[in-house]
Amino acid sequence: MKRKKTGKRITGLAVLLVCGLVLVGCGRVSREHIDTAMQHIADHEYELALEELEQAAGKEDERLLYRAQGIAYMGLTRYEDAVDCFELALSCSSGLPWDMDYDMNYYLATAYYKLGDTSSAVRIYDTIIDLKPKEKDAYYLRGSVKLKEGDYEAAKQDFDAAIALAPTDFDQLLDIYQVLAEQGYEEVGQGYLQTAIDTDAKEMSDYNKGRIYFYLGNYEDARDYLERARDNSGADAVLYLGRTWEILGDYNYAASVYLSQVTEHPNAEIYNQLGMCRLKMNDPEGALEAFQNGQLVEDCTILQTLQFNEIVAYERLGQFKQAASLMKDYLKAYPDDEQAQRENQFLKTR
Repeated sequence: MKRKKTGKRITGLAVLLVCGLVLVGCGRVSREHIDTAMQHIADHEYELALEELEQAAGKEDERLLYRAQGIAYMGLTRYEDAVDCFELALSCSSGLPWDMDYDMNYYLATAYYKLGDTSSAVRIYDTIIDLKPKEKDAYYLRGSVKLKEGDYEAAKQDFDAAIALAPTDFDQLLDIYQVLAEQGYEEVGQGYLQTAIDTDAKEMSDYNKGRIYFYLGNYEDARDYLERARDNSGADAVLYLGRTWEILGDYNYAASVYLSQVTEHPNAEIYNQLGMCRLKMNDPEGALEAFQNGQLVEDCTILQTLQFNEIVAYERLGQFKQAASLMKDYLKAYPDDEQAQRENQFLKTR
């Protein structure tokens, strides 16, 4: 589908507010092909999604069409095309920013980040925050980009702001910890976690206590709280509990924890962790079975991870031809996976 070209890229909601007032009439009510394309995207069938969107051109809502096309291009790692599409979608706004406009700006910032244009990503988060000063996700994401740029002080200010806006959002808190740990600031991240325990322990659930103690390295307390949370918190608690037992060295018990969950409630993430546990137990056949079962779970959200780990299991089994064949298909779907590219070079030597 030939896309309209804009004379100047739209890089934020502030510009959107101006140009949206004159670019009216972009929307149409029909969305049959767009809905089908979005289902293809959910199934990681990005090329099929783009083909479906070709049929929507000139017939269906252009803003939704460009948004869907941008997401499909993101899936194909064609980030420049994704940027173009999201900006075209934003140009179709009515002039007042809707939730979808913020949604597309988040996508647009991610696309810029993937292109290495971190300044544009930060500028978009700046604009979102200017318009919605209590948008905690924008603070967290802007902080993450700034930290990876090496600006620790600015990043920490953003993380502080995100936490202040949602002090009991422990998912966000752990995301911040993990970003800090990845960039060499684990002690700073653990400081946030310790503050949360010291401040909110009485109100905190056993599950949240358990996973915070897990990242603080207090595995005995983590195990105890997660055991108590196991029945009420489901798969998430089981995942952390099993990982805790792995760190404590009891792989057999960890595997039994994972198995008890997936037997009753199949879960892709737990199948994946079961596979990783079995690799540590020198059981590549059992690991392969777990990774393959995980891919069969309905609405699997970690298909890429499971497919890569399946290749690793075949390598551990010495079945290098099968691993190489799967790797060829994998790299077609995920061409920007640098770890897979390195693994592919290894397979070429076998």
